[in-house]
Amino acid sequence: MSLSQWQWETATAGAVAGFATVAAMYPLDIVRTRFQVNDGRVTNFPAYKNTAHAIFTITRLEGLKGLYAGFLPAVLGSTVSWGLYFFFYGRAKQRYSKNREEKLSSGHHLASAAEAGALVSLCTNPIWLIKTRLQLQNPLHQSRRYSGIYDALRTILREEGWTALYRGLGPGLLMVSHGAIQFTAYEELRRIMVDYKEKKQKSEGASNLLNSFDYALLGGSSKIAAILITYPFQVIRTRAQQRPSKEGIPRYMNSWHVVKETARFEGIRGFYKGITPNLLKNVPASSITFIVYENVLKLLRPKRRND
Repeated sequence: MSLSQWQWETATAGAVAGFATVAAMYPLDIVRTRFQVNDGRVTNFPAYKNTAHAIFTITRLEGLKGLYAGFLPAVLGSTVSWGLYFFFYGRAKQRYSKNREEKLSSGHHLASAAEAGALVSLCTNPIWLIKTRLQLQNPLHQSRRYSGIYDALRTILREEGWTALYRGLGPGLLMVSHGAIQFTAYEELRRIMVDYKEKKQKSEGASNLLNSFDYALLGGSSKIAAILITYPFQVIRTRAQQRPSKEGIPRYMNSWHVVKETARFEGIRGFYKGITPNLLKNVPASSITFIVYENVLKLLRPKRRND
């Protein structure tokens, strides 16, 4: 199998997995984002008691449309991100391995995931910034609402300049560690599970040893570890990406300003605002992602062998 063909397979599997993940879990993403920016000192955000109350309140005040605000850039960003992530991740692993049969060390998996995450972050930050701002629009919002992706992009460029599209890039790059932790944990847990099953039964390969339940368990477990360690970076990025007031004054000047203000007024708890809906969204979402990813690869591999 050629290198380019394998990269095409992994990119396709990643893109399909990313779309499935966003479509299934998006309302919780809205809730998480709104919890993250609500520091208790602003009046242009509704107050939510918990995740269930937030979903009920958003539905009551904004309709189902409110639960899917920013869905288009989220789908675009997630699909592109996962596709690029698996592409860059697979390419890096190929480079670190002399051949596809050689097992890579955990260090190689870590380096591959970090490299892929950094490249994806650089490519997709403008999409995530637009998604965040669309998600934060609500009935209490004082500035003129963005009507969609194009209007948001045009307004940001006109009012704030192109550099505004890269607000939150710093913590976004630090969040590369999230993917590195997740994929390293996934690969290592997958290897342990495959080795365990190989001792119990003979099979043609790892893809035949593991089933969808195994992939769900592996994906969810690796995600929990990554979330607990890197979640503060998500809060910092979201707060840094907020839209300036109608006078053009940003809520936070930069990411470091977010850190100082959050630590000063909210303490450690401030860096974990919205972690409950985040766990509810991302743990099963990660399971969905890896179930779809691994099974799409299974569908593509027979075609490759026939070619």
